[in-house]
Amino acid sequence: METEYGADGRRLPERIGGYAVERELGAGGMGTVYLARSRGGRAVAVKVARPELASDPHFRERFRAEVAAARSVGGFHTAPVVDADPAAPAPWLATAYVPGPTLAALLEAEGPMDEARLRQLGAALAEALAAIHGCGLVHRDLKPGNIIMAPDGPRVLDFGIARALESTRLTATGTAFGTPGFLAPEQAQGLEVGGAADVFALGAVLVAAAGGSAFGAGTPMGLMYRSVHEPPDLAAVPEGLRPVLTACLAKEPDRRPTPAELLDLFAPDTVPYPVPYPPTVVHSPVAPQPPPPPPPSYAPSNALLPHQAPTETALTVGARGQGPSHGPGEGPGDADLTFVAVGPGSSLLVDSGGVTLGPAGAEEQYTWAEIRTVWYAAEGPKHLRVVVHPHHGAPYPCLLAARRRARLQEWLEDLPLILECFT
Repeated sequence: METEYGADGRRLPERIGGYAVERELGAGGMGTVYLARSRGGRAVAVKVARPELASDPHFRERFRAEVAAARSVGGFHTAPVVDADPAAPAPWLATAYVPGPTLAALLEAEGPMDEARLRQLGAALAEALAAIHGCGLVHRDLKPGNIIMAPDGPRVLDFGIARALESTRLTATGTAFGTPGFLAPEQAQGLEVGGAADVFALGAVLVAAAGGSAFGAGTPMGLMYRSVHEPPDLAAVPEGLRPVLTACLAKEPDRRPTPAELLDLFAPDTVPYPVPYPPTVVHSPVAPQPPPPPPPSYAPSNALLPHQAPTETALTVGARGQGPSHGPGEGPGDADLTFVAVGPGSSLLVDSGGVTLGPAGAEEQYTWAEIRTVWYAAEGPKHLRVVVHPHHGAPYPCLLAARRRARLQEWLEDLPLILECFT
């Protein structure tokens, strides 16, 4: 009989479906990812949902949507889905294992790219986005950690946040899913997201590949604020690429180029375009060379949150005196699970680092180790009150105003579930 395997990290399952498990690749907000092999010996990455999430029917709906989304994009742009069981006690998804470093690891090992390599990377990513958008999908979390530099070219992975465009409930939840610093303004504000958001992220990825940071460093809330209100920093970008990246990073979605237009800008079809990606290995100066680093895109999806309305008017979620097991400093395999609620003049951010809330420009930030409880409740038809109770010091309250009643309801559905992942 098949056991209920999960993400507690305490035991390694022998088999998942028809796949023999070899080792754990990573863990995150949705669950655990294992390196496994088929009966014929092919390597796969198996993503297994956390049991507490799998018990929620809304989560299973999202998991099925992820499977359908990932299956619809094939070819050399992604890691193909080879198997899945959304109905299992702990739903799982298996994709082909793609060896190679992430773009983040490659940049750390080799440093910034020159203009020629940036153009090649930009063209490859634009081609991948064209394929993804052509299937009616939006990735919503394109970043260096979700790009594998495979021997045959970059692969855009982790469709945990991809959603069918026609499913408005799964794309416009009022919650910002993705990674601050690469989030488009409309994502940071919890607005409806289309393919233009991926183009914005592509621009930010190329700035990072050039050795810069489009919106600087600092807290996630600060990064999102700058992406909405401030121009990008393109100082590290070669002069010849600045106009196209400026267009990618436009604040208004309709002013950004399409992936097809980017292909013309990065790699005109009249110019020979050799394959620029030889196999790359990140060397260790001390230990013997390990196997290729696991692609972080196989890490559990950070957007597959269940939607279960609170059963009480006000709920209290207590921290257990320790941070999450997938904090921001644990490497590229972590999932950047993030909840953002933005109202006029105030905002709330919940992620693996803790809770940040308060008026714009004067937010208070608390790590999970500092938090005793997080309390929240609806106040009236459009307001959400959140109070952080630290172990030491006075409670810190924040009142958020939703633009409409439906948005408040979405906050109330999503907030308890992301708190459950971190507490």
